[in-house]
This record gives sequence, structure tokens and C-alpha cells, in this order.
Amino acid sequence: MGLKMQQSHHHSVAVRLNEQMGTKRGYTFIQANRDWLPKFLLLWIIVMAFLSMMIYNGMDDDNKVRRKEILGSMCDQRARMLQDQFSVSVNHVHALAILVSTFHYYKNPSAIDQETFAEYTAMTAFERPLLSGVAYAQRVVKSERESFERQHGWIIKTMEREPSPVRDEYAPVIFTQDSLSYLESLDMMSGEEDRENILRARATGKAVLTSPFRLLGSHHLGVVLTFPVYKSKLSLSPAVQERIEATAGYVGGAFDVESLVENLLGQLAGNQAILVNVYDVTNSSDPLIMYGHQYQDSDLSLFHESKLDFGDPFRSHQMICRYHQKAPMSWTALTTAFLFFVIGLLVGYILYGAGIHIVKVEDDFHAMEELKVRAEAADVAKSQFLATVSHEIRTPMNGILGMLALLLDTELSSTQMDYARTAQACGKALIALINEVLDRAKIDAGKLELEAVPFVVRSILDDVLSLFSEKSRNKNIELAVFVSDKVPEIVMGDPGRFRQIVTNLVGNSVKFTERGHIFVKVHLAEQAMAMVNAKAETCLNGGSDRSMFLSGGREFKTLSGCEVADERNSWDIFKHLVADEELRAEASHSMMNTNEASERVTLMVCVEDTGIGIPLCAQDRVFMPFMQADSSTSRHYGGTGIGLSISKCLVELMGGQINFVSRPQVGSTFSFTAIFGRCKKNACGDMKKPISEDLPSGFRGLKALVVDEKPVRAAVTRFHLKRLGILVEVASSFKIAIAKTGKNGSLKSRNFQPDLVLVEKDSWMSGEEGGLNVWLLDWKQNGHIFQLPKMILLATQIEKGELDKAKAAGFADTVIMKPMRASMVAACLQQVLGIGKKRQQEKDMPNGSSFLQSLLCGKKILVVDDNLVNRRVAEGALKKFGADVECAESGKAALALLQLPHNFDACFMDIQMPEMDGFEATQRIRLMESKANEQMNGGATDEGAIRKGEWHVPILAMTADVIHATYDKCLKCGMDGYVSKPFEEQNLYQAVAKFFKSNPISDS
Repeated sequence: MGLKMQQSHHHSVAVRLNEQMGTKRGYTFIQANRDWLPKFLLLWIIVMAFLSMMIYNGMDDDNKVRRKEILGSMCDQRARMLQDQFSVSVNHVHALAILVSTFHYYKNPSAIDQETFAEYTAMTAFERPLLSGVAYAQRVVKSERESFERQHGWIIKTMEREPSPVRDEYAPVIFTQDSLSYLESLDMMSGEEDRENILRARATGKAVLTSPFRLLGSHHLGVVLTFPVYKSKLSLSPAVQERIEATAGYVGGAFDVESLVENLLGQLAGNQAILVNVYDVTNSSDPLIMYGHQYQDSDLSLFHESKLDFGDPFRSHQMICRYHQKAPMSWTALTTAFLFFVIGLLVGYILYGAGIHIVKVEDDFHAMEELKVRAEAADVAKSQFLATVSHEIRTPMNGILGMLALLLDTELSSTQMDYARTAQACGKALIALINEVLDRAKIDAGKLELEAVPFVVRSILDDVLSLFSEKSRNKNIELAVFVSDKVPEIVMGDPGRFRQIVTNLVGNSVKFTERGHIFVKVHLAEQAMAMVNAKAETCLNGGSDRSMFLSGGREFKTLSGCEVADERNSWDIFKHLVADEELRAEASHSMMNTNEASERVTLMVCVEDTGIGIPLCAQDRVFMPFMQADSSTSRHYGGTGIGLSISKCLVELMGGQINFVSRPQVGSTFSFTAIFGRCKKNACGDMKKPISEDLPSGFRGLKALVVDEKPVRAAVTRFHLKRLGILVEVASSFKIAIAKTGKNGSLKSRNFQPDLVLVEKDSWMSGEEGGLNVWLLDWKQNGHIFQLPKMILLATQIEKGELDKAKAAGFADTVIMKPMRASMVAACLQQVLGIGKKRQQEKDMPNGSSFLQSLLCGKKILVVDDNLVNRRVAEGALKKFGADVECAESGKAALALLQLPHNFDACFMDIQMPEMDGFEATQRIRLMESKANEQMNGGATDEGAIRKGEWHVPILAMTADVIHATYDKCLKCGMDGYVSKPFEEQNLYQAVAKFFKSNPISDS
């Protein structure tokens, strides 16, 4: 059945795991489009390349624009300079025309002849640097030709130097500059184009240019400029015919355009940077080149045109400029574009890398989420597994221990009793091991919670010592506890976990100690610093008495005289604590008020032993779970190595720390601190269950003398006697005891007269028996004055011969066996003094069998469990205390028995049962009770008001599953309490005391 339930739990865990993995897995945009990342990178590279090309083209276009602007500026500059220089030359030719008109025609006779003209033009040639020469051609009509030729002595010739044919009008050259002397007698009108230019010049009165042609002599391209010369003054607005009739001749100048432009370019810097061409574009379809080479190598992709105005309105000229070389590679644009592409590529790669990293991080995150979900599921599965295993182990163990308990209540022989108790001890050890494993699992899962209830620290320490008293006696080792008076009697905290920590530490000490002692000491944490300071002061004053030498070797002033690992626990420190306790007793009220002012108290607990110690190599892993000093430890001493790790976790949960000092072959001292709350008087007074120490008060006022040669051990004995209200004096020897009580029992005001004398066995056996006999003789001789005090021996072990010898020496028959506990000391003193023999011990214990019997006697209880053995165990345990028990094997059967009305006072219900488990059965019972209560409370009768909320049967979960989550589920489904299997008397009392009142039980 348990296996099936475990399989169903694992199936539910797997289903929840798949659901959580399905719902929690969510993808971001990058994660969802992770396959597009390489494509995005490729697209990014393409875009960056396109943008880089755009940047290059843009910068290159800017360079071209700037190059074009520079070309235009240079070309316009050259055209403007050429035009200006040409205009100056035209003006000089115009001035020459006026000169000829004035001095040749207006003067009679003429003031100009060929010699004068040539001389004048030669002297003024510097003013006309662009002209290769000037000449004057006279207008000769047909009728004047013969007389003209006779006058000059030559005939008029054509441009080909042949006699000019007969025509209406001639223009023979009569005056020339020396450079143009070859033109004399040539008819300028013999050429078709020259004729048109001459006719246009005299008709307009302006300079007229010819189309470019090769100049004679230089073979340079040039043009001829023609100005008309008038023989009479013209009106302001002369007509064309008037101009023709007034024309006397023509002044012409030959312009060498190539030389003109070459001189101009030579005057400018950077003349080699651009190529200049000058064109006559009168006929735009067939432009005539005036300067430059039309097919010269140059940058044909870029040129600039500049208009030229040479003063002839009938002809058009322009200058076209080009760069000699093509535009060089724009390295700035190329570098900028390349750097942009590289930066863009890096950015793209970074973005791609970031995307890949984000995808990886998200993959890791989802993987971690999945692992987290799996870990949580594994944690749940582990908890369920532990619960199942715990249940499956505790169920048969409940039967074993329960039946053994019932068996021990029967009449058994001594051998049978020994076998049964041994089996019961082994079963309890197994249960303790299961509890440790479950505690470790709770701690790992973070589900361990601490209680906050008032408890008595000293009582818990007494209980822990009682657990190990037999083992310590068998090993003949001292086991003792000392609690400072400053430690409050009652504190608020978790007593079970505090007991568990101390039990683990003391258990380990008992396990690993074969000689010497185990000393548990409890004091306030703030006292530790004061004691350390006192130790330092003692050492500075040279008063250290840590050890003394005896004939048998070196003996230390510790509890047993053996050396300890932590010297802070020696008598040098401990005596200051004892002295502080005495001072505290004098001012107890003021100190109590001061301590109660704080709501919290920090306790320090030290467990000192003189065992084998911990090897240095193993001290780092002491608090690791399932780790021991070496592999032989578990074989020699047993144990799982889990107790210290649990103790460390519990101490940290209590807000404290745990540490240790250990020396191999010397011993170990474990110390831990824990923070508890102070229990206020009103809070503790409201508790129904008494929690203070229940010690007899009949010893108050008695005086006791403790004779012990070891001061630490004597202080421990004094502590336990003070708890009973006894005034105690300590003497290290009988000689000192005699000095304290007075010689021969004489009565002195300052002497201490004891009612009890407690002598340590070691002091009695150390050779001072003679002093004891003298002391007793003095008491007997003065017996009529003082009553002889009771002599009690203190011992860890004592043999029969030693006991007989002690009785003969005057000691009482009762020996106080160690470890000392207040309740045990009280019982021994009662026997010695003969008081309180009729006291019923169990009646004073609230969790004793008689108290349980008073709670359960006559109560009708329903036990629900599917296991027959568990039902028999529970039935027998409850009937033992007088309860009327009825059993049911399933939840359905329990539901049928608890149909209203019923007469059951309580129900102990198992949780894991087939068909209907305890949770479902409890919920149905609570629903049934709720409906019945609503019906009863719905009426208006007084009886209904009286029975309001009557139906609520206490249901206690009775299961071997001790996981905290199960306990919470029990409370949520309506259960009132929780009893783990196997349950003991104390657990059973704690569960039923909340619902039942105790009934008086007759002594019979």
C-alpha cells in the first residue's frame, strides 16, 4: 500500500514538473527569433556596405562640386583677364583710327605718311601688346583708282598679290607698321570675309572682328580687328548712308590670339592645372578654335564655359576650361567610408555577439529554471520519500515498541525483562536515528521551525544527565553540570531542540571519553568576557594555579584533575564565576530587576570532556553531515556523524554560534550560544501546566559542609545543594573542616555547625581517614551539646567493600551517586534524614502514568488505523490508562461510527489509509458536525443556545509521518493535534491534556 501511494506521489510530482516547465518557459523576442540572428548580421553588413557607398559617393560628389567650382572660378578669371586685355587693345586701335582721321584728313596737307605712321606705331607698340601689327587701308572708289595708283606708284593688288580686278570700291593698305609691311598695296576688300567685315564696320562705326585664321609670318591663329576712319565729323545719330559716304578708310589690327592667351596663362599661377581653349562660336554648329588643341588629353568629364565679349556684337566667343588630369582618388572619402563600414561591422558583430550572449544567457536561465523546477520537484519527492519511508519504518516500529511496552507491563523473569528492555532500547535507538535523518532533511529544506514556550533550563540539563548517568558510571568518569545563578529559572524558547543540542554534545563526550570527566557549564554570554578578563588579571598578578604536582604526576585543577583542551574552563576562571555567584546572592533582588529589564537573554553552554580529542586534520570537517574523524571512528564508537551538523544548524536557528577547542589525547570543549526570551511572571503564571522546578522545600535552612579536595567538583556539589535551599560551606580537607566547625565542637559565634557533611569519596580515600576519626571523636565526646551531623558519601562508583568500610566509618547507608541531579540528591537526603518517605513521586510529575490515567480514565476513544498491529498497540496503550477504546480499520468505518449523535470523547486517526485517508475522513466529519451545529444554532430555543457549537470531537493525527508539511496539512483539514508513532507517555499527555480534564483517582 505504501509503495502504491509513493508511486502515486511520484506521478503527481512528475505531472507538476511538466506543468511548471510548460508554464514557466517564456521566450523573449531575441530568444524567439534566434534563427534570424545570422540573417540579421548579413543584412546589417549589406546595409553598412550600402551606407558606406553612399557616404563615399556623397563625399566624392562634394569633392567634384568643389573641383567644378574651382575650375569655374579659374576659367572665369582667365576669361575676364583676356577680355579686359583685348578691350584695352581695341581701345588703342580705336584711338589710332581717330589719330589717322585727325591728322591725315583734317589736315591739309596730311600730317601722316608711311614713315610717320610706322615710326609712331613702333613707338607706341607697347600700348598694344596683344596686336602683332596695325595698318591703314584707304577707301578708293573705281573712278579714283588710276589717280591713286599714279600717286603711290604701285598698283592695287589682291590678297594673292595679283592686280586687283575692276570693282566698285577698293581698300588698299597705304600705311603699315613695320611688322606688317608686306600688306602694303594689298586690297583688303579682295577677300570675301574681309570685304564683309569692312562693310559691316563702316556701316556700324564699331570694331569688327574676322573669324580666326592663320596669320602670315607666325602661322598663329589670329583675328583682324577693323575700325572705320571718317574724313568728316558725323552727326550724333548718323544714318548708315551718312557713315558710308563719310568713310575715308579703315584701320586694322591683327591679333595673335595664341600668343595673347599664352602670355595671359604665363602670368597666372597654376596655369598648368587647367587646359584653356578659346572658340569662335558665331556658328554654334561649327565652332572655330582660336586657341588650344581640340583633341588634347584632358579630363573630358568636367569642363567649364566662360563667355568672351571682344566688342563685336556680330560674333560670339567663349573660353572652355578643363583639368589637365582626371580627378584623383578621393582618399578622404574612401577612408571615411571604409572606417564607417568597419565601425558598422564591429557594431553589428557586437550586436550579434550580444544577441548570441543573450540567447545563451536565456538558455542558461531556462535551463536553470528547469533545474530549479526539477530541484523543487526532487525536494518535494525527497520529502515525500522521507515521509513514506518514515511511515513505513515507524509503522512496524510502533508495533514493536508498543508490544514491548505492553510486554514489560506483564510478569517477566529477569532474563526476559533484560531481553525485552534491550530490544526496546534498540528500537528507540533506531527511532532516534530516523529522527536525526528527518531533522537533517528538514534543515536542508528550510522547513525546520522552532517553538517559543517557557521551559526550565536546569530541569532539562538534569534530564540530559539522567540519560547518560549509567554509561558515565560504567566508565567511571565524572559527569556534572553547573548553571550560573544569573541564568533565569524559566526562559522562552524551544526546549526540545535545546535538549537535542545538549544531548548530542554530551552523548559524543560520553562516547569518546574513557577517563576523567564531562562537565556541562551554563552561564550568561556576557559573563564569559568578564571571566576572561579576570583570567588575564590573575596571570598579570602571577597568581595562576592552573596545576599542581603530586607524587603520582601532574594534576590540574579541573573537575577530575585531568588536563582539558580549553584552559579558559580551569579553576582560574571558574573561581571568579563562583565568587560572582556569592556576590549575586547578597544582592539578588537588585540583580533580578536589572536582568528582567532585558527581554532577551543569551546563554552560553560549554561541554568539556577529557576524551580522545579530534585530530587536527579532521577539525575542519567536524560540522559536516555524515563526516567523522576517520573511517575507524564509526567502527569503534558507532554513530552516523550527523549529530554535530544538526546541532550547528539548530544553534544558528537560535541566533547563536557553536565552536570548539580540541587537542588530541587531551580532550575537547564544545561551546555554543543561544538567544532565548525572558519569561515574564504574568505569562508564566497563566500557564495551566506548572513548568517550574518541582523540588521539595523541606531542606531550606539546613546547613551542609562539603569536603572535597577538588575545588571545581566542590563548587558543583554546592550548586546542587543550593538548589534545595541548603546553606553550604566547602572545605578542601578535614583539617580545614575542623577549623570551620571549631575545636572539640565548641560553640563559637563565627563557627559553622553543619547538619550534613558530604564527603567526596576521593577525599575520604586519599589518606585523611585519621583526621576524620579525630573529628568524629570530638563530636561524640560533646554529643550532649551538638547533634552529630549526617555523614553522606559522594561517589561515581563504589564497590561493596568500600560501602561497608564507609558505613563502619560512620557514613550513612545511602550514597549519593553521580552524576548529581537536584531531584536525586533530594531523594537521597530524604532517605538519610527520614523525611518524605510517603511522597508519591509520580503524582508530582504532570506527565506521569497516574496523571495520564486521571485524564483518560472513563473516556471513550475511537482508534482508526488500517494496520491491525497498530490498532492493537494503540488500544493496549490507551486501555492501560483506563480508556474505553473502540477500533475502526478505515476512514469509511470511522465516518460511520462518528455519525451524529455519538458518545466518543476523542478520535485517534491514522493519515495514510486505503479507500479514504485520514484527511478526507476528517474533512467529512467536520462538515457533518458543521451542518449539525448550524441546524442546532438556527433555532430560537434556549436549549439550542445552550448546545451552541457542541459537536466537535477532538481528532488527533496518529501517523508515522513526521514531516512538518504533513502537520500543517493536518491542521488545515480540521484535525486538533498530532501524535507521532510510536507515541510515549509524555507525547500522549501533551496531546490529550488540551481536551480532557483530570479526574481524581482513588488510591486503590
